[in-house]
Amino acid sequence: MKKNRKAAALLFSAFFMALSLFSCNEKQGSSSSGELKVTFFDVGKADAIILQSETANVVIDCGEKGDGKKIGKLIEENESETIDYLIITHFDKDHVGGAAKLIRSYNVKNVLTPDYEGNTEEYEKYKIALAEKSITPMKLTEDVSFTLDGIDYTVYAPKKDFYGNNDSDENNFSLVTKVVHNSNTLLFTGDAMEERLEEIMDIGGCTLLKVPYHGRKLDNISDFLSAVTPKCAVVCTSSGEFSGKVQDALKKSGAKTYATCFNGDITAVSDGSQIKIDVEKGSSL
Repeated sequence: MKKNRKAAALLFSAFFMALSLFSCNEKQGSSSSGELKVTFFDVGKADAIILQSETANVVIDCGEKGDGKKIGKLIEENESETIDYLIITHFDKDHVGGAAKLIRSYNVKNVLTPDYEGNTEEYEKYKIALAEKSITPMKLTEDVSFTLDGIDYTVYAPKKDFYGNNDSDENNFSLVTKVVHNSNTLLFTGDAMEERLEEIMDIGGCTLLKVPYHGRKLDNISDFLSAVTPKCAVVCTSSGEFSGKVQDALKKSGAKTYATCFNGDITAVSDGSQIKIDVEKGSSL
């Protein structure tokens, strides 16, 4: 009997340790050495995200005009003036809108974008700011990888140079960023729509997924969730944009899901083995 109890205890311990490698728990926490802190700002139907490690800042999209201030405040709170990489997934105003403010206000070392031209006022202001600071963006036609503080980043370029004539077709140009922090993988998908999701269906599993296209309905979102098997998910959205069918798909996938429209600013802290979530309000869906 004692042998059976001992074996059962060892089995339970091994199961718990394996589970903890991919857990997403709610926790109050802040970034420290060896951690990766990701802040998803509550800026309505827009993406504004900053990833902060021991010495580096990476920004993925900047929300709309005025939203760059929220990102900048967090950079300054960490006593920094540098953005190592500014990744603009595509040029819709709710992704590029805050870029001009950041470019003018901080030392932006690298700018990564898809290789096409935008057509919004916010895009033109972004281009003017680049010219003022003599910054030449990298317009990606091939995937790019880099490492900061021991954390590996891969930015996946769109596989086509044309997706259609409708404004929404520009979403398929979205750069997709995979971030590997030891056992944790974080995946940021911009506004990827059906065609772009098909291009990255084999990208591999992730611990945390930034849900594509503000949680709007996509015909192949269930297939994509099955392919990337997220343990937790974050949706940058407004309540009017977050599709009920996508909410159902996320619940069915088992991913612990948070949304800026319900939770306010969302902070995910990876220590390399777990990801812990802190929200301003509410709880997971």
